[in-house]
Amino acid sequence: MSAPPPTTSAWRSHRLLLLLSLMYADNFIGRQIMAVMIEPIKREFGASDTAMGLISGLAFAGVYALLGLPAGRIADRVSRVRLLAVSGLMWCVATVLCGLAGSFGLLVLARMAVAVAEAPATPASLSIIADLYPPQRRSFAISCFTAAPTFAAIVALSVGAWMVGAWGWRNAFMVLALPVLPVAALLAFSVREPRRGIWDGGHTGPAVPPGMWSTLRELWACRPYRYLVLASAVTTLGANAYGMWNPTFLVRSHELSLQNAGLLAGLVGGTSAGVGMLFSGWLTDRLTHRSQRWHLRIPLIGHSIAVVSLAAYLLWPHATLLQAGSVAVPTAMLWCGLNGFFSVWWVAPSYSFITHLVAPGQRAVALAALTILTTLLGVGVGPLLIGAFSDGLQPWFGAESLRYALLFVCATTLVAMFAIRRVGGLLAAQPQGGLAVSGSTP
Repeated sequence: MSAPPPTTSAWRSHRLLLLLSLMYADNFIGRQIMAVMIEPIKREFGASDTAMGLISGLAFAGVYALLGLPAGRIADRVSRVRLLAVSGLMWCVATVLCGLAGSFGLLVLARMAVAVAEAPATPASLSIIADLYPPQRRSFAISCFTAAPTFAAIVALSVGAWMVGAWGWRNAFMVLALPVLPVAALLAFSVREPRRGIWDGGHTGPAVPPGMWSTLRELWACRPYRYLVLASAVTTLGANAYGMWNPTFLVRSHELSLQNAGLLAGLVGGTSAGVGMLFSGWLTDRLTHRSQRWHLRIPLIGHSIAVVSLAAYLLWPHATLLQAGSVAVPTAMLWCGLNGFFSVWWVAPSYSFITHLVAPGQRAVALAALTILTTLLGVGVGPLLIGAFSDGLQPWFGAESLRYALLFVCATTLVAMFAIRRVGGLLAAQPQGGLAVSGSTP
């Protein structure tokens, strides 16, 4: 296979990766900033906590999941770059409508419209990245893309909180919509669609692609793919639940103010996770040229260290490591940073491995199915489960019930490790232990 001209192609690839990452980051700021908008929106519309939970979680996640597969199917059929440009424009309009909503019901509908616009973003972007970079450089490129939301969350919780406080939640939505407009314009008018399967011998699948459900059935018949999706979804369930409740845990068990708890959770947990995601992508590219098994070994190493450090963080007694100005930094934050660094080691190698498992013409649907499950379990189910566990444990542990409820996240990590090991066993059972192909049933 001949490589494209190194200088020009590399520049174009990096530029497009940057545009995709910027759009992805702004999308996630739009999700995370709702955390600092809950109180002002609730006061203005007189909404209940349950209603605010609906608008910040299920209303978005339900629509996103419902449209994920059709969006992935469209991305497998049309120009992905132009699809993302349209998606970005629709996202801007829907976000502005959130700021203009005159009632709580209209705000819910506007948030659902945001989910409609955002549905094609992840599967189309990851499918493009797989065609921008050869397999030996793909994991780090994916880690650059998937690290964007991690750093975006820090921006949303810090700058977003200031913006909402200074300008109000409506104007914050308006400002949030602006950065995507130039990205969408560049995608529409100055970026060329990369050829599908360029690093896979130019293979793009059958001349007449099968229907969406036929494609999904074929993908689901690939047992390594199925277990890898299960591992990713279960990991996200625990990770999002932990991320949602971590500031509250610091308030209850380490006696921090909510402001300081959010600051520490964002800076320590978020920064370490972002760095860990980039490092794992770089490490994967360095090791997988020796053996594709490193796509599975790196997540297993990360999970092994993360589950121990998370248990230590949750069970560490209240003690102060240092005083940073007015913020008393708990000793447990050392374990929080270690967990953040290793807990994301699964992301880049797992997403990259999926691009190896399935045909180029099915990648967007394959990644859409993964995104649907991770969104439903992570955004919709995970935080709710931890809250229920905490309530159930309260008669025994009182104010410390959340500390022990969060240990459930360790259990989800162990389940994910089992599923990843199962993938390795299935691949080892194939002739020469080769990679699975779409539709294979070892």
